[in-house]
Amino acid sequence: MNRVLGKVALITGGAKGIGRSAALLLASEGAKIVISDLDETHGNAVVAEIKKAGGEAVFFKQNVTDEDGWIQIIADIKKTFGKLNVVVNNAGIGFPGTAESTSFADWKRMISVNLDSVFLGTKHAIIGMKDEVGCSIINISSIEGIIADPDLAAYNAAKGGVRIFSKSAALHCAKSGYKIRVNSIHPGYIWTPMVEEFLNGFQDGKERRAALDALHPIGHMGDPEDIANGILYLASDESKFVTGSELVIDGGYTAQ
Repeated sequence: MNRVLGKVALITGGAKGIGRSAALLLASEGAKIVISDLDETHGNAVVAEIKKAGGEAVFFKQNVTDEDGWIQIIADIKKTFGKLNVVVNNAGIGFPGTAESTSFADWKRMISVNLDSVFLGTKHAIIGMKDEVGCSIINISSIEGIIADPDLAAYNAAKGGVRIFSKSAALHCAKSGYKIRVNSIHPGYIWTPMVEEFLNGFQDGKERRAALDALHPIGHMGDPEDIANGILYLASDESKFVTGSELVIDGGYTAQ
């Protein structure tokens, strides 16, 4: 218990899926939680859930691709809680497309939401946290940032960018003397509302679910809590010697 006691943590895309699970877990371990999302209804529901359990949380509506919004939310967090210690850049989107079939508009949308937002979140987190101690930036990449898929060209590019950018930011913080660690997490396929909605678009959704399960040597997709546990570790001081690293949580997917 109390593994992140007293820390203030911002989780983007915190209304559902991995973000929601991370928010609930960090709150249960003593962190004050800031949830940002475009989904106000579900975001505020998570805040209510945390408060009901005795924790502290607030919700801010945020477009993670807007730099002015990042400047504002960091200022609002400091005004509300006096500091910021943890930023989880989790917000993202996913859709298929090959190098040939992906439109330039879809490419730019994917890069904007999945990579530009991580740059902005990391940049402004560093600015807002560089005078604090025990700070951690956790960027959610993917197994698709390590291995490639012919049908995920833009997603591969964005998540691969998150992986190597996180290492660059980690080196910058370390060499600048900031007490900020930067790491990436690489989930396998996780049973989130985004994945469920994607599969529901197919008549053979159940068969596709089984196929996704089978991709993982462990025999099934992961749950959001599996990634939340990794986020908790990187947010806590237990990982004080971990920076510029990639935490792969994928049921053996990339070991094949």
